[in-house]
Amino acid sequence: MKLLRTVTALFFCLTLIPFSTYAATVLRLAYAENSQPVKDALRFLGQQIEEKTHGEVQVMYFPDGQLGSERELVELAQAGVVDITKVSSGLMESFSPLYGVFSLPYLFTDKAEFYRVMDNDRVMDPVYQSTAAQGFIGVGWYDSGARNFYMSKAPIRSIEDLQGKKIRVMQSDTAIRTLKMLGASPIAMSQAEVYTSLQQGILDGAENNEFALTIARHGEVARFYTYDMHTRIPDILLMSNLAFEKLTTAQQKIIREAIKASIEYEKAAWDAEIEKTKKEAVKNFNVEFFEIDKKPFQQAVQPIYDGLKDTPQLYGLYQTIQSAK
Repeated sequence: MKLLRTVTALFFCLTLIPFSTYAATVLRLAYAENSQPVKDALRFLGQQIEEKTHGEVQVMYFPDGQLGSERELVELAQAGVVDITKVSSGLMESFSPLYGVFSLPYLFTDKAEFYRVMDNDRVMDPVYQSTAAQGFIGVGWYDSGARNFYMSKAPIRSIEDLQGKKIRVMQSDTAIRTLKMLGASPIAMSQAEVYTSLQQGILDGAENNEFALTIARHGEVARFYTYDMHTRIPDILLMSNLAFEKLTTAQQKIIREAIKASIEYEKAAWDAEIEKTKKEAVKNFNVEFFEIDKKPFQQAVQPIYDGLKDTPQLYGLYQTIQSAK
């Protein structure tokens, strides 16, 4: 039923396109709610595609969840109804286990190391192609920052400060296991419930990037933000096989170049927006930011890495990432 409604909506939208554009190939790009740097990068991507193909390929946008959630958008890409979408690699674990590597705690020591790995074709091509048999592939990535702890009553300065604390996490087995190893009590809940839960003391803290402090206004009720950087979970650009195959070889090359340009655009936009967000969090909510020694945290989750050898495919990708650093 969801697919039928979406097809009907897309047909209606396509009938509104001026007749002169029907000679062009139209790519339908849909995405769910996102931060402004990601939205700007997706807009830049479309502009690059249209400009570099001289209008032969045009991009039609369906932003902010118009066609559904991230999971629904992946399914629409599988069906060829959506041509391009952007989702979290955390979600992609359920479509390909290889994406689970990015949920491993403390996999990257800093942003520069993360960028080197994500821009390495030898690392990413097998990951991107791992869903080809399902009707879509990965074609690029965007930064979504590092996930850090922020607390309502006192900052996390050492691993001891996490002991027994009730921390909101995503619905992810790896995230839950990580928090338990760090001594916390993970509570999986929707993002929409976090503010009230922090306010009422149901939660002691949460973990997310800095945008949660201002966009979700969590800084009002949890103003102690600690940089432990336990995960860097990228966003992934996906493209339907059907969409890619209907393009000429020259157009495919242009789109890949446009994607690379949009990745660089998003990196710069993300960094600028994060700095702006931190200043707003301090000014509006009196948020305090803390740096810590990460080594005790990394040592606490080592059993996760010791167990990787039980999943050879994931362990092989992990070794490739280590060598690419």
